[in-house]
Amino acid sequence: MTRALPRASLYSASLVRFLTENAMLSPARPTEQVGQKLGDWLDFRQAIALHSVLHPDAANDPQSSQLPAAVQRKTSIGPEALTRHLDQVRAQLVESITQGAPAGSGLARIDMPAAVLDEPLDIKTAFEPYRRFMAAHQRQMESTVRSLRARLRLQLSQRGSAGQQLAALDAAFENILAEREAALLAKTTKLLEKRFVQTLKLHMQAEAKAHQEAMTSEAATPATDDVDRPTPSQRAPSDPSSWLMPLRQTLRDALLAELDTRLQPALGLLEAITSETAQEQ
Repeated sequence: MTRALPRASLYSASLVRFLTENAMLSPARPTEQVGQKLGDWLDFRQAIALHSVLHPDAANDPQSSQLPAAVQRKTSIGPEALTRHLDQVRAQLVESITQGAPAGSGLARIDMPAAVLDEPLDIKTAFEPYRRFMAAHQRQMESTVRSLRARLRLQLSQRGSAGQQLAALDAAFENILAEREAALLAKTTKLLEKRFVQTLKLHMQAEAKAHQEAMTSEAATPATDDVDRPTPSQRAPSDPSSWLMPLRQTLRDALLAELDTRLQPALGLLEAITSETAQEQ
C-alpha cells in the first residue's frame, strides 16, 4: 500500500517563526492544504498561466525541447560551484544587513539610522528612518535573490525535460506570487513599527515619571545645598541602549529571517539541480 505523503506546511518560514516567537504574530494552525490555499490566491488568468506550465504541449512549445548535449556540457555549472555561489550571495546579504555591504559585492551600502532620536520625540514620525532602512534592504534582497533564482533556473533547465518544466514552474510562481509576497512583507515592517511605537510610548512614560519625580525632589531640597546642581530640564537625555538598541537588533534579526525565507525557492532549485545531476552520472 502506498504511504500518503506528508502534507506541506504553510507556516514553516523563518520569518513567520521569528514574528511568532517575538509575539508580533499569533500562531496559526496549519489546517489547510497548500494546494487549496494557493488556489485561493490565484485569479483565473494566473490559474491559466500555471496550467499551461504544468501541462505543456511538447509539439507546439519550442522551449520544451532539450538543449543539445554539447551545449549543456559547455554551459552547465556543477552543483558544488552553484552551492558556493549561493552561500556567497547569502553571506554578502547577511553582512549588508548586520554591518553594511562588503567591498566588491556590488551591493549598495544601507546604513542603520543613528541611535539618536530627534527631540522633541514625535511618535508619528520617529520610526520613519527605520522604515526607509527596512524598505531599502527588502529591495536589495528582492533584486539579488531574483537574479540568483534566474541563474539557478537556467542551470536546471539544461538538465533534461523534467528540469525544464520545474524551472518554468518556478518562474511562473515567482511572477504570480511577487505582488502578494511584496504586500505580505510590507506588513512585517508595520508589525515592527507597532512594536517600536509601543516601546517608545513606554519609554516616554518612564521619562515623564522620572522627570516629575526629579522636579518634586528639586522642590523639596533647600536651594542652599547645591547651587550648581543642574535642573531636570538641563540633565543629559537617557541612554537609548535600554530600549532603542534592542529594537534596532530586532529589525536586523527580522531582515535576516526574511532573507532565509526569500532564499527557500533558490535552495529548492539547487536541490533539484543536485538531484538531476546525480541521475545523469
